[in-house]
Amino acid sequence: MSDSTDDDSAGRTERTNDASPTATDGGVDESPPLESASPQINEQFENIRQTRRRRALGWLVGIISLTFVTLQGLVATEFFSERTHFTWSHFAGRMSDYFPVTEYSASLPDIGIPFLDVTIPLPDVGVPFLDLGSYWEFVQANDLIYDPEVGSLIFQFPPYLGDIYAFFFEELGMFTLFGEAGTTLAMGLVGTILGFPLALLFSVLGSERVTPFPINFIFRGIMSFIRAIPAIIWALIFVALVGLGAAAATLAIALNTIGNLGRLFVEELEELEEGPIEAMQTTGANKPQLVFFGMLSQVKTSFIAWTLYIFEINVRSAVTVGVIGAGGLGAVVASQEAMMAFDNMMATLFVIFVLIFLVELFSQRLRARLRSDEEKQSIQELIAGFPNRMADSLLR
Repeated sequence: MSDSTDDDSAGRTERTNDASPTATDGGVDESPPLESASPQINEQFENIRQTRRRRALGWLVGIISLTFVTLQGLVATEFFSERTHFTWSHFAGRMSDYFPVTEYSASLPDIGIPFLDVTIPLPDVGVPFLDLGSYWEFVQANDLIYDPEVGSLIFQFPPYLGDIYAFFFEELGMFTLFGEAGTTLAMGLVGTILGFPLALLFSVLGSERVTPFPINFIFRGIMSFIRAIPAIIWALIFVALVGLGAAAATLAIALNTIGNLGRLFVEELEELEEGPIEAMQTTGANKPQLVFFGMLSQVKTSFIAWTLYIFEINVRSAVTVGVIGAGGLGAVVASQEAMMAFDNMMATLFVIFVLIFLVELFSQRLRARLRSDEEKQSIQELIAGFPNRMADSLLR
């Protein structure tokens, strides 16, 4: 009796070991079909295993392909060329040209030994600091953030109404008050405003909901052609029209806005809900009514948000386009680099950083107010609460 019981126990143990092999497929057991399950269930299990094998193989092939393409790109960009030398010591030595250092001497007290009646004098110690004073002198001397000549019309005491009138309506100095930074900001803003109407028109005509295929691809092709050429190249073309200056840069940014903003608008229009449009069609609405009240009314919030985003990009583009001599902070960077005044160039780059940061802060607050599900904060609350939000994000 005991022998038969032992045999049954051994048989059950052997069957249990056979039914639970080690997982070899990312957690999926290579188990045989379940005898108690239906053929459909066993087929589903097999499909799951095969899917996971194909997925793992796809990831492996993708990683190998990406590594191979990256290697080819590094060769094409001469990372492994004999002409490319990473001279880190030379690079570190040149940093002093970009970041001037000044030393503040600190006098240490003498050390006295009372029982020996001896005093040990200590030398003065020089503490190196970044010379922000030289940066600020260049910013002031070149009117990068404030033009005192224009500012004298409005910042005077007692105020003179004639000068205030001249500031707003004769000199039109709202942007020129802020020097080269104001010029850069004006280039980005005016370029966005000039490009918005055509971007909206081309996006509506490029949507298949409004214009049938393939007519709509004519307008999409125009926007693609505009996007294919960088703004700095458009600026060189417009130089022949209006001459070298901020006007050429502004026209280039406006044209670039048509391609970039129009593409974003088209994608929003293609993802509209069909319900409101079909409801208007049943009431006999014509095509302009469908466009204005059925389509644009659904995407007005996202259109404003995308326009603010493009405005941020255009301010950066204004800096880039200015490098060719089209005015603004970009022209200052190019001129200082040509004179090898790298410390002055870095001072200008700091001004660019502050300008871009303020533009993004303004744009972000406007976009936040467009979202009804977010808590609205003022600019003061946003700046005052920045340290707490930074600390909370680091502790998460």
